[in-house]
Amino acid sequence: MEPDWTSALERARAEAPFLARGLDRLPDLATMLAAGDGEAALAHARAAGEGIAEVGVALRRERTALAIALAIGDLAGAFSLDRVMAELSALADRALDAAMAAAVMRRLPDLARDDATRGFIALALGKHGAGELNYSSDIDPILLYDPDNLPRRPRDEPGEAAQRYARDVVQLLSDVTAEGYVFRVDLRLRPQSEVSPLAIPLGGALSHYESSALAWERAAFIRARAASGDIAAGAQFLDAIQSFVWRRSLDFGAAREIAKLTARIRSANGGPPHPQPGFDLKQGRGGIREIEFFTQTHQLIHGGRDPSLRVRGTKPALAALVASERIGTREAEILGTAYDRLRTAEHRIQMVRDQQTHSLPAGDALDPLARLDGFADGAALLDDLRKTTADVARIFDTLIETDDTSPAPRPNERKLARQLGAMGFGEGERLAARITGWRDGRFRALRSDGAREAFDALLPALLEAFAAAPEPARALMRFETLLEKLPSAINLFRLLEARPALLDQLVDIITLAPPLADRLARRPELLDALIDRSALDLPGPVDTIAASMRRGVEDYERQLDRIRIVTGEKRFALGVQLIEAAQDPLDIAEGLARVAEAALTVAQHAAEEEFAIAHGRVPGAEPVVLGLGRLGGGALTHASDLDIVHLFTGDHAAQSDGDRPLGATLYFNRLAQRIGGALSVPTAQGALYEVDTRLRPQGAQGPLAVSLDSFARYQRQDAWTWEHMALCRARALTGSLEARAEVAAVIESVLMTERDPGKLRADVMAMRAEMAAHKAPQGELDAKLRRGGLVDCEFLVHYLQLRHRTGLSPDVTAAIATLETAGHLPDGIGKAHRLMTRLLVAGRLFAPDGTKPPARPANVLAKSCRLKDMMEVESAFTSARDTVKNAWADIFGERFKDEI
Repeated sequence: MEPDWTSALERARAEAPFLARGLDRLPDLATMLAAGDGEAALAHARAAGEGIAEVGVALRRERTALAIALAIGDLAGAFSLDRVMAELSALADRALDAAMAAAVMRRLPDLARDDATRGFIALALGKHGAGELNYSSDIDPILLYDPDNLPRRPRDEPGEAAQRYARDVVQLLSDVTAEGYVFRVDLRLRPQSEVSPLAIPLGGALSHYESSALAWERAAFIRARAASGDIAAGAQFLDAIQSFVWRRSLDFGAAREIAKLTARIRSANGGPPHPQPGFDLKQGRGGIREIEFFTQTHQLIHGGRDPSLRVRGTKPALAALVASERIGTREAEILGTAYDRLRTAEHRIQMVRDQQTHSLPAGDALDPLARLDGFADGAALLDDLRKTTADVARIFDTLIETDDTSPAPRPNERKLARQLGAMGFGEGERLAARITGWRDGRFRALRSDGAREAFDALLPALLEAFAAAPEPARALMRFETLLEKLPSAINLFRLLEARPALLDQLVDIITLAPPLADRLARRPELLDALIDRSALDLPGPVDTIAASMRRGVEDYERQLDRIRIVTGEKRFALGVQLIEAAQDPLDIAEGLARVAEAALTVAQHAAEEEFAIAHGRVPGAEPVVLGLGRLGGGALTHASDLDIVHLFTGDHAAQSDGDRPLGATLYFNRLAQRIGGALSVPTAQGALYEVDTRLRPQGAQGPLAVSLDSFARYQRQDAWTWEHMALCRARALTGSLEARAEVAAVIESVLMTERDPGKLRADVMAMRAEMAAHKAPQGELDAKLRRGGLVDCEFLVHYLQLRHRTGLSPDVTAAIATLETAGHLPDGIGKAHRLMTRLLVAGRLFAPDGTKPPARPANVLAKSCRLKDMMEVESAFTSARDTVKNAWADIFGERFKDEI
C-alpha cells in the first residue's frame, strides 16, 4: 500500500493534541510531511538541535521533531514499526551519549569531546537495549565507570566524580523544561539499587553479577548492550558476565520464577482482564509483557547451551527459537503478529498526549484513539485487540501454572503461639491465629505460592525485629495494615530477605515513627523510596523539585495527582532520613519547606492554566502567594500546615480577557479557591496539605485574595501588632521576580515603621498570655509551647525585629544571628533555638504527642538532636528553655511561670 500522508496528518491534527501542537510549532517539518518526503523529514528532525550550544535544549528539540516525524510516518504507513522503534532507540543512544559527555565537560571544559566519556559507560537494558523503544518510553540504563580512566579534576575522587556526572545526566535528560523533556531516566536496574550509588564501578558491578545477583537481573541482561559513552569498555564488561547471564545447565528454576512473576503481575494488575477502557496493553492478560516473558523464558532455559538464542529483539528471538525448534512456527507467527499489533496500539495511545501510558482510555477518549489507529470507533478497536490478546494469553498459559492463587496450608499455630510468647509478644495465641490467617487468601499480596514461600522465609526475621519494638503487638498490626494494602509483595519479601538493612529500615519506620507508618499503610507504594539510595539525599532546589512534579503531565487532574505523588515521596524520604539520622533535622526542615514551596508553585500554575481556559487572564496582573509562619521561614515539620495569604498585583478594577470575563477581585478570589483546592482537596493519590488562610487581612471575614495595594494599605493603617509579627516571617513564594519584589518592598516598608516601644511591649505580652491561656503544651517534650520554648523564642525575636527594625529576615535562624551580633539578644539564643527546632522536627515523628517516647524511639530522637541519650535531651531542652526565659526576663522585665 502506498503511504497516505494526507490521512495521517488529518488524523494527527484531529485526534492527537501532542502531534497537532508539534506540527504547528514545526511548520517546515509539517511541510515536508505533507509533501510525503518522510526521509527528508527525518533528516530535518535529526538536525533540529544543530547549532544550539545548550545540550539540553538541542536534545529536546531533536526529540520533539523526531517524535512528530516518526509518528506521522507511522500513521501514514511509510515507516514500519521496526523502523520507528529503531529510530527512537538510536535517539536514546545519541542523547545519552551527549548527556554523558556534557556532564563531564561541565567539570572539564577544556577536555576534547572524544575523550569526555572515556571510562564512563551506559548499558542499555529492556526495550532500549533491544532497540524497541516506544514513543514515551523511559530508559533504564546502568551507568558504570572505570576508576582508572574516568576523566575528573585532579582533586576529585573517581566515585564522587562519577556520582556527580550521573546526577547531571539524569537531570539533563529527564527535567521537564519549556522545551519538554528528552527521556525519563530510571536507574533502578543497577546492582543493589536500594543502597548503591547511581554510577557503579566496573569491579563492583562484576563482583555483584558473579556472586549475588537475582534471577530477574539475568533476564534483564538478555537484552543488554553497550549503548553510549565508552562503548568498547561496555562491550568488554558484557563479555565478562556472559556466564552469569547464560548458564550452561538448563535453568528451569530461574525460568519458572520469571514466568510466575508474570502470573503475579496479572493478578496484581488492577485493570480489566480483557481489552476495554482501562485495559493495560503492556501488563494486562495477553499483553506485551507476556510476549516478551514467553520469549525470554525460553531464552533463559536454553540460551546457555545454544548461543543462537542470544539475541536481543523480541521478534528476532522468536525466529531463533523456531529455528532451533524450541517453539512452533505457528506460535511464533501468532506472537510476532500480536507483538506488532500491540506495540502499534501502544504507540497510538502515547501519540495522543506524549504520556507514558499503556492503558486504553475511558469515556469519550476511546473513539478518537480508534480513529487515530484507523478504526471506525472504539468498539471496532476493542474487538481487534480482544482477539489479539486472547491468542497471546492462550499461548502464555502453556508456560505457567495459572492456578497460582489457592491458599497454602497454615503453619502450626500452637508452635507459632509458643514462639511469640517466648519472644515477648502478649496474647500469643491470638496473634498466631491472626498471622496464619494472613495466608488464607484475604490479602492479594499473599495469594500466590511464591509470595507465601517468600513470606514464610522472611517471617522469622520480621517477628524478631517486631519483638524488639516498643509495642510489638501494635507494630505487628501496623504491618498487617500495610500487607492488606499491598497489591503485590513477593519482590518486597525477597528483597527484604536479601537485604537485611532494608528490613531493619522498614521495621524502624513501622515501630519508631507512627506518622510515617500510618502514611505508609495508606500509600504502600512509598516503599519505593526505601529502594533508591537517593532517598537519603536532601531534596534539591525548589525549581528542580517543581520540574519533577510537572514531568510528563499535561492534564489538570493528573497534575494534581503528580504533585501529591512527588510530595508524598519526598516527605516520606525525609522522614526516613530522620529515622536514619542521615541528615540534620534543621536541613530536613528546610527540605520539607522546599517541597511544599514546589508543590505550591506547581499547583498555582496548574490552577492558573485551568482557570484561564474559561476566564482568560487579567492584563497587567498576576497572583502571588505569601507564605507565613514556618512556611515563610523556610523550615517545616512533617506535621506543619501551610499558612498563606493570597495577593494579586495590578489594578483591582481591571477585567479578565477570557470568554467569561471577571473583574480582577472576583477573578483572583476564585483563582485563590482553585489554588487552595489544588493543595488541599484529596484526589486519587490522597490529600496533600492543610492550608490555613486565616492570617489574611481581616481574617476569616475578609476576602480570600486582596490586591497588593489593599494589603499594603491594611498593613499600614489597620493591622494589629500580632499581624506585623506574623509579617516578620512573610515571604512571597510564587509570582514573577518583579511581583515578588513589589511584595517584599511592601513588607519591608511596614516592618521598618517606627513604633511606640511601650505599646509594642504591652501588645506582645498580652498576645503571649492569651496564647498560653488557650494553647497548653501537649507534654514534657513540647518544644513549641512549653514556656521558654520556640513560641517564646520567636516572640522575642519578632518583638526585637519590630522594636529595632533590624534582622528583618523571614529565616528565624538568620534573624537571631543578626540580633545577637547587634547585641539585642544574648549569644546563647541561637544555640537554644537550633536545639529546640531539632527537637520539634524529630519529635513530630518519634514523639508526636509531646510525651517521652519508649526507649528505642527515644534513642533515635536523641540521635536526631545530636545528643547521646534521652537524659541529655531533657537536660539540653531545660537549658535551652532557661536561656530563653532569662532573655525574656532581661528584655521584658518579667518572668513567667513554668506550666509543667
